[in-house]
Amino acid sequence: MSNPPKHRAVAAVVCAGLVAACSAGQSADLSNADIARVSELKSSFPAPYTVNSVGPAGIDPRYLTAQKLPPGLTFDPADCGKSAGQQAIPEGVKGNMAATTAEGDGVRYIVLAVETSEPVPVNEPTDQCGKVTFAGPGLRGLVEVVEAPQIDGVRTVGTHRVLQTTSEQGPRTGELYNYVAHFGTFIVIVTANPLVVDGKPAARVDTQRARALVAQTVGLVKGA
Repeated sequence: MSNPPKHRAVAAVVCAGLVAACSAGQSADLSNADIARVSELKSSFPAPYTVNSVGPAGIDPRYLTAQKLPPGLTFDPADCGKSAGQQAIPEGVKGNMAATTAEGDGVRYIVLAVETSEPVPVNEPTDQCGKVTFAGPGLRGLVEVVEAPQIDGVRTVGTHRVLQTTSEQGPRTGELYNYVAHFGTFIVIVTANPLVVDGKPAARVDTQRARALVAQTVGLVKGA
């Protein structure tokens, strides 16, 4: 297990070169912040939900792969490919994370609380890239900006991704809602997607619940 990052004291210095990333949350007192509190979300998912928590430990890329888009895609607008494909946490960023996952009512929720060694710039799409479609061999889909919770002193971004693939078994459609909140050197990520259940239509994602999880987790991490 990695040791928690110890760079909070120099956050103000780092912010001199990352004004956009630090504009939210630096004025707040985060001295009591603790990503391990994400495990307290278990009580928010009563039966029949199956709930698990992991961490704190080093950032595990496996929890972030669901946010990646496959290579070789054509985007419309063409200039928005990079924006649509960016992750909340770029590869190579150092830090620790803790997570709580819950599955029930046909939906999977993954809540990540991350502390990085330095502030991470917010990936906030421009108006032009508010809705981006893409296509490639055997697949197509879209990435669009959706409503994100408004939290005082926190930068939040919400996106909805739809991916349609074609195989010998026929077409299949998947979707993922992704909400990201930045404050200081902390990031909260909530993803929600329907589970694939044979013989049953995909469940509808409760986006209101997902947004509420963002606000709840930010409060837990801050120790508010």
